[in-house]
Amino acid sequence: MTELNVLWLPILLSAVIVFVVSSVIHMLSPWHKSDYPQAPNEDKLRDAVRPLAIPPGDYMVPRAASRAELSTPEFAAKMKAGPVMMLTVMPNGPWSMGRNMGLWFLYLIVVGILAAYVTGRALSVGAPYLQVFRFIGTTAFIAYSVALWQMSIWYRRAWSTTIKATVDGLIYALLTAGVFGWLWPR
Repeated sequence: MTELNVLWLPILLSAVIVFVVSSVIHMLSPWHKSDYPQAPNEDKLRDAVRPLAIPPGDYMVPRAASRAELSTPEFAAKMKAGPVMMLTVMPNGPWSMGRNMGLWFLYLIVVGILAAYVTGRALSVGAPYLQVFRFIGTTAFIAYSVALWQMSIWYRRAWSTTIKATVDGLIYALLTAGVFGWLWPR
């Protein structure tokens, strides 16, 4: 068993490396450019929805008020007539990239801590590089990628977007695993 407090350097360094690589992937490469295409008649859509003043949040349209309503002919007609949507409304104004980047970095640290915890329970100080790499990599991959799959399963997010995010997660997991394997206490 390896205590978590001796793993602070690989936790922080892996977070920094993944932060930089993810920034390059998302900001400098065209890899994710097609993830969220522009809606047809975007201006008309915005003009139609703006007067509703929908508060920020996640919504289903149409949304049944109860389980009983799901089986009514009226609700079936709403579903058939459409549109059927999962809608995320964000606050008006420019995005706060500082806030998002800060939360992303915090998330990377949490993933590093969780991967370190799992691996530290399984392996002791001096564990071979490949064992550390395998445990850390698997745990980090689950955190970075597998949790995203349910968005395509349940909410019809484009599988192409989920697959690209899974590839990103694999890259992040391999980087995290490499850092931990390299800096694992001997």
